[in-house]
Parts: sequence; structure tokens; C-alpha cells
Amino acid sequence: MSSYRFEQIRNIVLVGHGAVGKTSLADLFLFKAGIGSRAGSVDEGTSQLDFDDEARQRHFSISSAMVHFAHKGVRVNVIDTPGYPDFVGQAISALCAAETAISVISATAGVEANTRRTFDLAGKAQLARMIVINKLDQENIDFTGLVQQIQESFGRNCVPMNVPTATGVDFRGVIGTLEASKMEAATAAGQAVEYGSAVMDAIIEADEELMERYLDGQELSSDEVLAGATKAIATGGLIPIFCVSARTGAGIPELMDAIVDFALSPGELVRHATRDTGEEIEVATDEEAPLIAQVFKTRIDPFVSKMSFIRIFSGRLTKDSTVRDVRTGRGVKIHQLLDVQGGNVEAVDEAHAGDVIAVAKIDDFQVGDTLVSNGETLELPHLKFPMPMIGLAVEPRSRSDQQKISGALHKIEEEDPTFHVIRDGQTHEMVMQGMSELHLQVVQERLHRREKVDVVTHAPRIPYRETILESAEGSYRHKKQTGGSGQFAEVHLRVYPLEQGLDPDTYFTRERFPGLREFHYDPAINFAYLDCVSGGSVPNQFIPAVEKGVREEMELGILAGCPMQDVAVALFFGKDHPVDSNEAAFRTAGAHCFRETALQAKPALLEPIVHLEVTVPADKLGDVTSDLNTRRGRMEGLDLLPGGQQVIRARAPQAEVMTYARHLSGLTGGQGSYTMELSHYELMPPNEQIKVVQTSSNGRHNGS
Repeated sequence: MSSYRFEQIRNIVLVGHGAVGKTSLADLFLFKAGIGSRAGSVDEGTSQLDFDDEARQRHFSISSAMVHFAHKGVRVNVIDTPGYPDFVGQAISALCAAETAISVISATAGVEANTRRTFDLAGKAQLARMIVINKLDQENIDFTGLVQQIQESFGRNCVPMNVPTATGVDFRGVIGTLEASKMEAATAAGQAVEYGSAVMDAIIEADEELMERYLDGQELSSDEVLAGATKAIATGGLIPIFCVSARTGAGIPELMDAIVDFALSPGELVRHATRDTGEEIEVATDEEAPLIAQVFKTRIDPFVSKMSFIRIFSGRLTKDSTVRDVRTGRGVKIHQLLDVQGGNVEAVDEAHAGDVIAVAKIDDFQVGDTLVSNGETLELPHLKFPMPMIGLAVEPRSRSDQQKISGALHKIEEEDPTFHVIRDGQTHEMVMQGMSELHLQVVQERLHRREKVDVVTHAPRIPYRETILESAEGSYRHKKQTGGSGQFAEVHLRVYPLEQGLDPDTYFTRERFPGLREFHYDPAINFAYLDCVSGGSVPNQFIPAVEKGVREEMELGILAGCPMQDVAVALFFGKDHPVDSNEAAFRTAGAHCFRETALQAKPALLEPIVHLEVTVPADKLGDVTSDLNTRRGRMEGLDLLPGGQQVIRARAPQAEVMTYARHLSGLTGGQGSYTMELSHYELMPPNEQIKVVQTSSNGRHNGS
């Protein structure tokens, strides 16, 4: 693969909503480039990109996949990404490996939710962007209206560089808009000339010299126009639109030419890295420079084992070379380089700047890792993935699955940055978290098919917290005689509710807490332990033991078995015995005293509140807001998006939106999408508290 210099490489990523034909387009590229005797088919299960069992069974992409082809002396690396927002993490990681993002839009569906999201992600990654309108062979296509919708959604700089000669069954080819003015007669020539003028305006606006010559009436050569178009696309001044049918092949040769002509080469997109000193430097696309590369994908292959996909930005990577993983700081030897073509791989000896390559059987690599030459101290920007918020408690179905489940789930975690497995310290459940119910269904299928592990799932417990609403004072004497020396400790505590956001250095003073000698503050749970002992009533060596007992009891909770927060505890008096007192006795006394005193301080439950951003069609706004109201949601704002979309900003209890994806899809006919992240904890309504306490299997003082 090193026979292609970086100027002869184009790295593109296909993004967009589900079912717009991205994978079919990539399969057709391969066929038109002479790879295979017929184009692969998603519906028939013969696609070269959807090679996983889950993708073939469901007939849509679940993971990103890479293929390549040669066209007009250029190697084109194509990364196809899933279209459903449930698998957006695959698109996010793929964007960092390309210079150009091609947003594919269905002519029948128009601009859809995930098209907007991935288009914006490509813009934030500073990639050049192109738009492809697919399925123009379908009936009832309003091409002019479709272009207007695209421009309303993404800007007036989205302009067709070709237009269809006709739509529907008569769609057989395209007319280039820059060439349309030279045509004497054509079905769409009038419209094409208008678009061509807009394209030329964008080209000359990106280059002052071309603008001056053009305005002076000088004719620009085709090479100058080509170079000007590439510059305009690189700066974002022009986002070209191309027309195709992946079913009939119409427009595909012209699109392949456009990728070679207009997609950026690796050297045409400026990238930056940061040294350990904080200095930001520009990464030179130079095959002879020190190595700078990044892992952007992990695939667990049943035959090749773990595969790490790497984009090389600078330098060379050779078989049996050693690289430094910046995250771990360790050197790693690369034993084998693999050129990837869908589900197939071929061993190669070398790869260089601009190449996308895979390495096998290196367990240390993780998605996002920066790889450099030994001695280098710089790092590429970290990849940012959305936090998964939908959870399922999971346990193995059988004893044999028990032994395999952790390793199997860990493999899927490595492949998918938006899938996490946690062991909830509060509920003691193993919880797998994903982007949606569909996402977690696919994980279960993968566990069954690939890892031969079956699991039982159920809704996880909500991570409620406990607190107190009033101050209280109490004491407890622990006395136990067991033969020789016994146990004795007496502890007197005051408990206080603690507000969030306080400054501990100014809040904990002797004026507010008489006798205060010192304090320990834990910002993670907003907890303070105050030493207010006077006269040596509790020996200094036993004061930390009381704190240990208090913390242990706070972790267990006093109402529903939930950890406590927002509490201050002051130890102000006690008694000891010269023989029978020890740390264990004071820890026990501290735990009992805290529990009994906190029960007098009006204990209450806190519930997690999440921040929601829900994107819906404007005509579904009323239905969605009404539904959120029934879920105890609080509206915080509305934003109007182009194309008749509304963004609702709201907060709601996590317990009310655990299955929100399913409900939102039903309310909006599958057109709604949302993001969700933890906002804060707040006091539950009394009627809701009663339900949780009564149903808690871990409640310790139900009804008290």
C-alpha cells in the first residue's frame, strides 16, 4: 500500500441517517473499480462491508467498516458508518481518520435527524464536507425543493455540482453544473446553469487571485477551477451536492471522479497535537517525519483476534517496529501490519503518512490512543463520545456463562466506546450501559453469537441517595464483655444537613460549629466530619475510628439502602475505658450513634435528575412536551432548527425516562432523537419516597 504517496490518497467517511444507502454506495464503488464480479447487496447479505452476523441479520450497519479502491491513479479509503443514532460512537471515531465526510441523504426522506448530527460532527472535526443525494430513481421527487431543504438545514453554501437529467424511473445520468453553460440544450440545463453560477461564486470567493481575474473577464482554465473548487471545499465555503442512484448506478462514475478531484488529500487538512509542556504544534503530513498516529477503532475478529485500526498522520510504520503509546507511556512492538478490505485482511510490510492500517493481537491499544516514535512527547486530541444513559442489569443465565461473562463484555467495551459495564457499588448489580434499547439488544445478540454467552437482563435499580433535612443530636454507648477484655466506647454526635456548593474553608468555622478543632471534607458526596471534642473526652487515637463507623453507615443508608450525601457530622463528646476501649469499639459506637441520630433528623430520599435535549419535528412538539409533563419533566427552553425541527431542553427524574427511547420513537414516528446526561440530585416528592422505601429490598428501617 506504500506505493501511493499521501498526495495520491483520499480518506473519506460516509455518514448520514439509517437506510439512506451508504453501505450500498460503498459496495458499488468497489464494483465500479473492478473489485468483484457483482456489487454486494445489504438486502441479500452479500455486502463487503456488513460482514458481521448481526448486521446481515438486521440488514443495517452496526459497526464502521473500511474498504478501499483505486481510481484514476488514486487510492480511496472508504469508512462506512452506521446510520442509526444508537451507534453514533462508530461515526465519531471514524471521523478522526478521514479528511472528507460525505453526508448521504435519501431523496425520498430528505434531511433526517442523524444526518444533521453527523454533518455537525464532521464540521466540528473541521473535515471537508460533501453531500450525496441518493435514490433519485424513486417516484415523486422534488429535486428543487430538496436542495432548498438542504440549504435551509446546512447553509446556502450547499450547491449542486451536478443535477439529474430527470428523476424517477427516467433518471439515467447527471449534468455537471459548471459545464452546463456550455451546453446548448438539456433537460435541466437552465437550472444547472443557475447552480453552476453559485458554484463559481464560491470558488472565486475562496481565492482572491482567481476572483480578480474572473471579474476582469479572463477565462479560467479547468485546472484552475478544479484547484479553486478544492480550496473552497477545504475552507467550507463550498459544500458540493452530487446526485446518484446506488440501485441503478446512475451518477456513480461522476461521484467517483469528484472524490478523486475534490476530496482532500491527507496533506490538505491541518491537524494539531499537544506536547507534554502544553505547546500546540501543527502535525506535518510527511512520510520522513517522526511517527504520529492514532487508534480510531477496535474490532474483535474471531480469526485474527483483536484488531486495532490506526490512522497514520506523519512518518512511517513498519512491520516489527516499536512505537510508544502516549496513554500508557510504554513501548509496543508491532509484529504485523494488515491492509483491510471489509472482512478480509492482507499482510503488508509498511504504511506511511496518509494510510489507514490495522494491527493485530496488541491488547494494550485502546480507541483514541496516540502512537508516536520513541522519544516523542506529543498527543493528538482526545476523542469525545456521548455518555451512555440507558442501562440494563445483567447476570449470566447459567454457571458456565458466569465464568465467561466478564471477558465477553470487556471485548464489546473495547470495540464500542459508547458501551460501558459497571459494577454498581450501591445496588451490587452488574449494569451494562448503552445509547438505547436497540444498542443493548445488539450487544446481547453479539454475546450469544460470538462469545456463546447468554444473559438475563432486567431494569437496573435507580441510584437514589439519602440525606437528612434537619439537625439532631444523639449518643450511643457500646459495651460488650467477652471473657477477658471487653469492648467499651461512648459517642455523642450532632448531625446537620449540608447545602451543595459551599466553600468548606469559609463554612466550617468555630462560630458555626462550637469547639471545632479540625474537619475532613469529601466533595464527592458533600460530607464533612468535624472534630469538636473538648477536654480529651475521646482520645485522639479513636477519633478517626468514629469517622470510619459513620462513613460505613452512610454507605449502607438508613431508609432504603442507598448511600447518603449532603451531611455534616460533629463528634463533640464521649467516654472511654482504659482497658476495654479500642478502635473497633469506637467504630461500632460511631456507626450506631450516627444511624440513631440521623433517623431523628428527618431522613429523606434524593433522586437523580437528568438534563434532556430532545429534537423533534415541529408538528410533534405538543405531544412530546405533554408526555414530558407526565414524567415530572420541567421545560427549560426551546430552540428552532432549520427544516422544521425543534429542540426541547428539559430536566426530568431519571426514573421517569429509563425507557424514553421507545416512547419518543412512538410519539414521533421514529423521527425524534435525544441526548441525556446526569444533572444533579434533588429531593423526591413524599409520595414517590414512600413507594421507593416500601419496595426496597434493602430498606433497613421501613416504616420508621
